[in-house]
Amino acid sequence: MDNASSIVFMGTPDFAVPSLEALAESGDRVTLVVTQPDRPRGRGRAPLPPPVKTAALRHHIPLSQPEKIKTPEFIDALTAEAPDFICVVAFGRILPKEILSIPKQGCINVHASLLPEYRGAGPINRAVMDGKTRTGVTTMLMDEGMDTGDLLLTREVPIGDDQTAGELSDVLAREGAALLVETIAGLKRGDISPTPQNDADATPAPMLKKSDGEIDWSKPASRIKDLVRGVTPWPGAYTDLNGETLKIFRLKDAGRESDAAPGTVLSVGPDGIVVATGEGTALICELQCPGKRRMSAREYLCGREIQKGAVFGS
Repeated sequence: MDNASSIVFMGTPDFAVPSLEALAESGDRVTLVVTQPDRPRGRGRAPLPPPVKTAALRHHIPLSQPEKIKTPEFIDALTAEAPDFICVVAFGRILPKEILSIPKQGCINVHASLLPEYRGAGPINRAVMDGKTRTGVTTMLMDEGMDTGDLLLTREVPIGDDQTAGELSDVLAREGAALLVETIAGLKRGDISPTPQNDADATPAPMLKKSDGEIDWSKPASRIKDLVRGVTPWPGAYTDLNGETLKIFRLKDAGRESDAAPGTVLSVGPDGIVVATGEGTALICELQCPGKRRMSAREYLCGREIQKGAVFGS
């Protein structure tokens, strides 16, 4: 195509793959994909390629996996590409101004929130953990700040009542890919005017830690449910019982009150384990004990006994 733009794509995890594939099929030219180096993963700790590398190889796009992105050698290599755009989707590193200044028409980022809400590395998880009923994706022109660049386009997406962060991520990845292609086309036509963000409305979304998955049973049942959804699949929700750490994958707001101390087991039945919380009660529906597979509460209780009055989190 005569008006095809040249694009360098920078991304790493599964979330970035739909955007790369959409660009590869858009009629523009992705001349280089930059992604993180292969990292040890899994029980065997064998080095495995990031998902974006696999996608780039599938599309026969040249690939770079620099250990460092601020070296003169890497910056010179990017400059030599002379891209019209650099598109960044969950790359995992902050770009220095030397890279931001390379593309003729700017560095475009796809961010998984309705900016300026949820700036940072954990926007999907934090939105679910906070009990939000809607979120979205935003394209922006990158600057040196953390998700502070001028806004280009946004697309709102509802959050389902039982939707996990992992499920929502899949939806937002697809929506973000479509929005990225739309953004590039609009910038080429001159239809999009960058809009500065209102910093006063900004909220943070820091990267999650494993400890963020610990259940605090003194919270309301509805907030505990949101926590479980928001940390699934990673870092995962967990709680202790009789010295054993249990992972909790699915939990419902049981919708009734109790005077028992938070974390107390009120009843055990085929539907699950009813636990007192700081406000209302929660029903544990799916869980996992150390060394075992994920299972329903019914399956779990077939081989183990939890007494009424036992206390989670102790």
